[in-house]
Amino acid sequence: MDTPPRDRVEDDVIRAYRAQLDAMAGGDTDALDVLLDAGFTLTHITGYRQPKAEWLTQMRAGQFVYHGIEERSIEVAVAGNNARLVGRIVTDATVYGTRAQWPLQLVLDYARTGESWIALRSIATTW
Repeated sequence: MDTPPRDRVEDDVIRAYRAQLDAMAGGDTDALDVLLDAGFTLTHITGYRQPKAEWLTQMRAGQFVYHGIEERSIEVAVAGNNARLVGRIVTDATVYGTRAQWPLQLVLDYARTGESWIALRSIATTW
């Protein structure tokens, strides 16, 4: 039995999200550069809205080091060529020299580009 198209689309969005988490945990800024839109912004738990280029530069400089990311839950809503994913994770990271584990809820907006999904923005809050 074939998977319904909507399920396949949701699976594609989840794959894009997991690729981002894997790239973060691996410190792979080149992969993140491809997975994230040129205009991507990350709004941190502090409320600071950081442009992609700045975040990747800080990752390369060791100011953001992701040691591990544990997935807790994922919800996806798709509307045409757009999708919103809400994921809860526990992130083990060193940020500006301080290592801690943060329970984060990420709200990511995606757009379909050809056959793939690209992240437009991410908003992180605690849960």
